[in-house]
Amino acid sequence: MISLTDLADSLGPGLLRVVEDGHGTQVHDVVLAEPGEAAGQPGELVLGVGVTGPADAVALLERADAAGADGVVLKAPLAGDAEVVAAARRLRPALVELQPDTSWTHVVWLVRGAIDRAYAPLPGPVGAQDVHNDLDALADAAAEIADAPVTIEDARSRVLAYSGSQDTTDPARVSTIVGRRVPSEVIAHLRASGVFRRLARSSEPVFVPESPDGMLPRLVVPVRAGGEWLGSIWVVARTPVPPDRVQRLTDLASVVALHLLRLRAEAGVARRVSADRLRAALRDGAPIAAPPPPWRVVVLGTLDAAGDIRRRLDLWDSITYRFGWHRPLIGDLDGALFAVLTDPPRPQAEAGSLPWLRHVLDRVRSHDGALYAAAGGLARSRTELPRSRAEAAELAALVASGHLAPGLVRLEDAWDAVVVERARSAARVDAGLLGGPLPALRAHDERHGTAFLPTLAAWLDHFGDPKGTAQALGVHPNTLRHRLRRMAEVVPLDVASPRIRMALRLQLSALGHPAGPRNE
Repeated sequence: MISLTDLADSLGPGLLRVVEDGHGTQVHDVVLAEPGEAAGQPGELVLGVGVTGPADAVALLERADAAGADGVVLKAPLAGDAEVVAAARRLRPALVELQPDTSWTHVVWLVRGAIDRAYAPLPGPVGAQDVHNDLDALADAAAEIADAPVTIEDARSRVLAYSGSQDTTDPARVSTIVGRRVPSEVIAHLRASGVFRRLARSSEPVFVPESPDGMLPRLVVPVRAGGEWLGSIWVVARTPVPPDRVQRLTDLASVVALHLLRLRAEAGVARRVSADRLRAALRDGAPIAAPPPPWRVVVLGTLDAAGDIRRRLDLWDSITYRFGWHRPLIGDLDGALFAVLTDPPRPQAEAGSLPWLRHVLDRVRSHDGALYAAAGGLARSRTELPRSRAEAAELAALVASGHLAPGLVRLEDAWDAVVVERARSAARVDAGLLGGPLPALRAHDERHGTAFLPTLAAWLDHFGDPKGTAQALGVHPNTLRHRLRRMAEVVPLDVASPRIRMALRLQLSALGHPAGPRNE
């Protein structure tokens, strides 16, 4: 089900803005307000076409409230009028503001497309296929106007469509089309030249001169809606494009903007619906639309953005799309970013599988070593997904704390670290220890500045080997022997029992003396 807030967020502030949330939760259709008739019904968003004054706006809100409608859309600045806002606060329907220069017909097309996409998801990449087809047609139209090859790209330099003409091109264009994304070195050159800054701030076309690495000149026409930069039309301008044709490309950009808004809205709504279903599956084992099991729940993380879930979601969404997983099962839950991947018996690196993720991480970690993935155990049915999620979260915490190296970490590869961490957590205490020699050794360290606790931890980690223990501590073996004698004088140390050694090691870990790095 789609909330009105999710729908407005998906379309973006360049089109809709929620002024008052109202009391409704879901929308499933959009209708026009007809004079003298009931203004909508539950689950409907009512468009205030022809409403021009505050009195009419309040009357429409009251009619919508009586009919049980979930929201009313009014154009700015009427939606921000104090009388209208006050009425919306006391009534059930939400109040939504529409940018004043937007066509009502376009709103119906965009909103219904987004709702249809959410309730009847199409196969293939996120975003309705007919929108992609329309963008391809618009790219061909732009190429015909400019008499040159064209790509249509979003604001993140992802290629959404390209023209069929290939007669004049360069390596940058070929790489862009093949990879469906502008190469990083080209992006760096354009960013250094200030091209993206100008596109983000202005509606004026930008001319990009030929670069030393062989990139041909480009004419870039920004695509904007409501002041928001949505993307660009890129023309390989081997020869200057005449001013009248530049104007026609600028006019075409307004049509492209509508399609980009719909593409974004449908993708955003579909992603929200998918994320809600994924959360239910990860929490309670609810049904999930996924390829056949077995699955693994994986935490997708990056060490340099631990507290920014939106940035992590954008980053991993871009990565998965780039490497062919166009409908990823990714969502946030409890501050972490989770994905459900298949793990087939045979190592087939299909998009959305664990072998595929290993390949992706091998590629992207060469540029960003902070990225990692922590995979819980196999889930052979949806009822096992919550258990796999909990295991993935445990592994991710160990990676984030530095106890495990970043990369792709599976439960089977680090089960021992998870077992120790669970025991350590159970042994953790806030005040005092249960008993044994550690209270006396800790008190001696605090009073005299000795290092008995880390010495005992290293001694246990190296099975009592003096040479290995001394190397781990960075001291001479004679120094180590002296410390051990002094420790025995402070408190009796009986480490003959394996159970006592294990208990001591867990207590030491709980006090902040973890085991040394795992031998990979």
